[in-house]
Amino acid sequence: MILESFETLCSSLARLYPWQVTSDADIDRAMGFLNGNVGSREVARAANAAAILGCLVGVISGALAEPALRFVVGGLSVALAVGVSASLRRVPELLAAAKRTQALGDAPDLVARAVLWMRIEPTAEGAAAFASRTGDGSLASSLGDHVRRAAGSPTSGLTSFAAEWESWNPALHRSMVLIAAASEAPAGERKRTLDRALTAILDGTRERMAEFVTEIRGPATALYAFGVLLPLALVAVLPAAKTAGVPMSPAVLVVGYDVLLPALLLGASVWLLTRRPVTFPPPDVSRSHPDVPDERWPVVALGLGAAGVALIVTTLLLPNWTRWIACGGCLVGALSVGSTRSTVRIRNHVRAVESGVTDALYLVGRRVNEGQAVEAAIIVAGDELSGETGAVFDRATRIQRQLGMGVKESFLGEYGALSTVPSPRARSATALLALAASEGRPAGGAVVAMADHIDDLQRVEREARRELSQVTETLRHTAAIFGPLVSGATVALAGEMASVGGSFGGGGAFPVGVLGLAVGVYVLFLSTIITTLAVGLEHGLDRTLVGYRVGQSLLSATVVYLLAFVLAGALT
Repeated sequence: MILESFETLCSSLARLYPWQVTSDADIDRAMGFLNGNVGSREVARAANAAAILGCLVGVISGALAEPALRFVVGGLSVALAVGVSASLRRVPELLAAAKRTQALGDAPDLVARAVLWMRIEPTAEGAAAFASRTGDGSLASSLGDHVRRAAGSPTSGLTSFAAEWESWNPALHRSMVLIAAASEAPAGERKRTLDRALTAILDGTRERMAEFVTEIRGPATALYAFGVLLPLALVAVLPAAKTAGVPMSPAVLVVGYDVLLPALLLGASVWLLTRRPVTFPPPDVSRSHPDVPDERWPVVALGLGAAGVALIVTTLLLPNWTRWIACGGCLVGALSVGSTRSTVRIRNHVRAVESGVTDALYLVGRRVNEGQAVEAAIIVAGDELSGETGAVFDRATRIQRQLGMGVKESFLGEYGALSTVPSPRARSATALLALAASEGRPAGGAVVAMADHIDDLQRVEREARRELSQVTETLRHTAAIFGPLVSGATVALAGEMASVGGSFGGGGAFPVGVLGLAVGVYVLFLSTIITTLAVGLEHGLDRTLVGYRVGQSLLSATVVYLLAFVLAGALT
């Protein structure tokens, strides 16, 4: 969606700049990775057009502004135009970096699938094909491309795939080279080589995430101090700015708090997000999923209802300026939560299914090792398992009995037990069960090993999120609670101080409504940007999860800001 919007914007702006520009290899490479439809020349023309339009707006704004502020307004407008132009040129590389980071989160799963195939049938070609076929996402797709290009040649595609991704993830390169080497190693050395391949990707992922957490602590603290605490502290001294001789006006206040500060927060957040080496994104649940209802009009009604209630409450109980903050925050927050809650609920179900996959594989693999058929082992495992995973195995068992389907069709077929569970991890695990059904007892050990590997992968993800939570929890709480709380109380105190000192008379610097409205808009921006940063650091820039968490944060920030303003005003 972001890519399509960017391409539409570039196509529209590029028409306004008909002159020739030079191409940029980095932008073309990024757009190729994104499968985009615009090239670097079109992006460059759009950036130049944006700069020209912004400068024109700056000149006009400066001419219309008060004489004392013409230079400031014009200069800020031109600087903003130049910033937008430079940002347009960087968007393709940033989007490509985000997609690449998300793709590399699948690296441990991809290596694990290749290793498990090698335990059953030690052929590099089969391992590469199985790993790409049973996975989703850019990484599996890239491996599939290398497998197809290697068809008919003596190579498997593993080494060329490893070489392509080496600069982005050296551990993945090492794992793939070891897997390729294991296909030619003696039987006694093969298991040790495969274990080293899996250990390499797990340790590499763990070390890179630990380095990332250490690297971002300082910048995240600086962002919190200079982007949140300092601007909020300055609110209390703004009414006295005119008395001290500082040339302040409502226009400067709005530009500073509602344009420059959000732009700086956004730029710093993008910089932090691009530093993340890998992400572990949640399951991809699209709008085409059968359990995602078409809630367009109910969601619109929910948003309008929340905004209506906010309008009534603020009109009856609070100053007039608060209605804009209340209606805007409640409308956007309710729409964001309402449009994503169904998808989040499905994802929770998928996570619940994944949580029992390791137990299921262990139970099935142990019985296959003892000589029991995979089909019978699945039936017993379904009886022993509880929760969502047990329900999936029970459904697969019923499909086998009633429709006479095999293991693969009962799980992965059109009406299989996992047909509505978009979990690459669960699907690859059941694909291994289908392979074990054809291989028989020799595959039992590989199924048990798969359970151990998935457990290791989940442990790496938990460790990474636990390390990041020390940073992201502070950001989330600041965006939803502490920032709005301090802002509302500070606006109330500033208004009281100014009224006592006579600053809010006819010649005062800021009417309290202007101050409260400008800071309130900043609070909503702060809530949106910081929450997006926290989600992006922990899970990657997943649109659904960002929308859900941002909606919750906006609702909380709106209520807390207005309540803090009222309570602080009552106490003073």
